[in-house]
Amino acid sequence: MSLTSITRARASAVLFGGAVYGALRLPGLAQTGAAIRVAAIPIIGAAQVSVAKDMGFFAKAGIDVEIQPMLGSSAIASAVLSNSADIGFSAVDTLATAHSKGVSLVIIAPASEYLSTSPANDAELILPANSSVRQAKDLNGKTIGVNSLSGISVLSTRAWIDGNGGDSSTVKFVEIPFATMPVALETGRVDCVQVTEPFIAAAKKNGRFLASAVNGAIANRYLITAWFTTPQWAAAHPDVVRGFAAAIRETAMWTDQKSNAAKRTELLSKYTKIDPAI
Repeated sequence: MSLTSITRARASAVLFGGAVYGALRLPGLAQTGAAIRVAAIPIIGAAQVSVAKDMGFFAKAGIDVEIQPMLGSSAIASAVLSNSADIGFSAVDTLATAHSKGVSLVIIAPASEYLSTSPANDAELILPANSSVRQAKDLNGKTIGVNSLSGISVLSTRAWIDGNGGDSSTVKFVEIPFATMPVALETGRVDCVQVTEPFIAAAKKNGRFLASAVNGAIANRYLITAWFTTPQWAAAHPDVVRGFAAAIRETAMWTDQKSNAAKRTELLSKYTKIDPAI
């Protein structure tokens, strides 16, 4: 069985466990004014909560959201499990791994989808400018920087290396925050980094491009990230969970409308710090 098929099986189990919460979009929610803490990575795939807050979709659902920026899925999972945050953003693979180890977390709403025809949620492999690496097999035995050792970044990079003639079992992965990846490349701490927006341009400034569509090494289309919480918190706050899911759904519907393209660009640029032209 391949690494990808194992991950899909785990992901299906996690999605099934969270479906009872995430699939609901019920009208007439109680206007509770509940204050919740939502942990998210400052990347384009997690910008939904910022947009939903800015556009008043959370307020409409009776929810007061406090957004807590964090560096990676594993840190967010720890925050949710320790009650430092109520809802978190995570790669589905991280949640699947937690599920396989008996850690109870449930998905309450989708976050971002990977689609091979759209580069928005993709990742790139960037090398130091003077690197001798030219192809996947040249990464054998090398050290690669990723933002989380337990999420989609490691899985997709392994899949890309193995699918293009390399051997990912020989590769060492180290956890590095996206913002410090350019320094890690320049100082020789790593031989390569896997990076996503809004950090790609910074990594490329003094680095060299090796590959794009890295997330596509897993599949052409799949749920890449999701919003989650613990079963206990979800059971104790059913109206808030439904309201959160409804606000995320409304955000997605609003974002998809062509008439909102200019405002969408403005908000994504504001919260991810990506140049509007990009």
